Amino acid sequence: MDTSVVFAAVMSPAGGSRKLFRLAEAGLLELVVGPTVLTECEDVIHRKAPRSLPILAQLLTISRVETSLAPTKNQVSTARSYVQYSPDARVLAEAIQAKVDWFVTHDKDHFLKARLKIKLRFEIGTPGDLIQRYIDDLDLL
Repeated sequence: MDTSVVFAAVMSPAGGSRKLFRLAEAGLLELVVGPTVLTECEDVIHRKAPRSLPILAQLLTISRVETSLAPTKNQVSTARSYVQYSPDARVLAEAIQAKVDWFVTHDKDHFLKARLKIKLRFEIGTPGDLIQRYIDDLDLL
């Protein structure tokens, strides 16, 4: 997940981002953030909604969110070939490092509009996209 998804989950208990955390809490999926995302989340919430920091901590804990390792230089270079904006390239590199199945974001400019051009081993989409895929996969069972 990127920062936008975690921030949305903290700020909106009824949105798709929070639903991902509920699915993780139930053990139905695993959520992973990179170290940059975790730091950005803390910084953004501290700046914009400091009283929500306990909610962030609670969500991360009860949903058993994993933190990936920092990406290698090669992974950062790969990410920069897709995303020119350096902070977002770093976040994408963290997803590459974590070997995720999905990179979940609300970032239209750097990720969602470009997702067809980004050729990596994982899908890129919104929380709603992932939830819909999860529902579709359940129908196959």
